[in-house]
Amino acid sequence: MRDFSVIFDMDGVIVNNSEFHKRAWDIFCAKHGIFLSEEEVKNYIYGTTNKSALEYIFKGNLNGEDEKKYSDEKELTYRELYKPFLKANEGVIDFLKLLKQNNIKTAVATSAQPSNLDFIMDNLNIKGYFDFIIHGKQVKEGKPSPEIYLKAASGINSDPKKTIVFEDSIPGIKAGLNANMKVIAITTTHKKDELKEANLIIDSFLELKTIDVLNKSVNFILG
Repeated sequence: MRDFSVIFDMDGVIVNNSEFHKRAWDIFCAKHGIFLSEEEVKNYIYGTTNKSALEYIFKGNLNGEDEKKYSDEKELTYRELYKPFLKANEGVIDFLKLLKQNNIKTAVATSAQPSNLDFIMDNLNIKGYFDFIIHGKQVKEGKPSPEIYLKAASGINSDPKKTIVFEDSIPGIKAGLNANMKVIAITTTHKKDELKEANLIIDSFLELKTIDVLNKSVNFILG
């Protein structure tokens, strides 16, 4: 079997929660008298850190105290909206088991806040499947910067050129590619034609349910 490691984004990849984040951002922006177009949300809000998103929303007029207050406000709204509906994406738990059974190193590299990371990981009881976890508060630059993916690869001692990233967002795909990694995109947040920069696109983890299929996909994108 080919030597490779896997890094997962969380929101949109492990769970399909983008609609609940969008609703939370809509509620937040409406409360503060701000309107964002769908294109702005896709390109500047999804997949990046709250710091980057809030800086975009408030055009840089934001101090550290306001950033924390606004971030906490939005994320509390998101968790309240999503908690009754929280579940793993179809096939993802079995896929994590498959990776574990075959001793493939794994990491999570999410732009999410620590409270949201724990909210997902603890409710799904999946922390044990990952060798390393890094969140948005542990990096200086949000996606599309490669920083979070490079730190995740370092955390599992993985060569970026032998690392596969699972992503759902446009900034996330760019971050993986900027880290010199290969990216498999999942169509939970965007349509296929919006994810064309990725090396491979899937609709569900059910498409990678055996080690043979996974190896063929990895061999295809790694070359």
